[in-house]
Amino acid sequence: MIAEVDKEECIGCESCPEFCPEVFKMEADGLAVAYVEPVPAEFEAAVKEAAEGCPAHCIHLK
Repeated sequence: MIAEVDKEECIGCESCPEFCPEVFKMEADGLAVAYVEPVPAEFEAAVKEAAEGCPAHCIHLK
């Protein structure tokens, strides 16, 4: 699985690193990024929760 954050849609709410800090982090610009590719199998459920819980719906999974 690949997780991508659309920075044009990200509102910087910081919810994704709360769901899965092993895959998501906030950058200096205040927006999130998925910094692990591919997502390790043990974190796939948390990444799916992050995508579903994102208020901006900017996390895309492949």
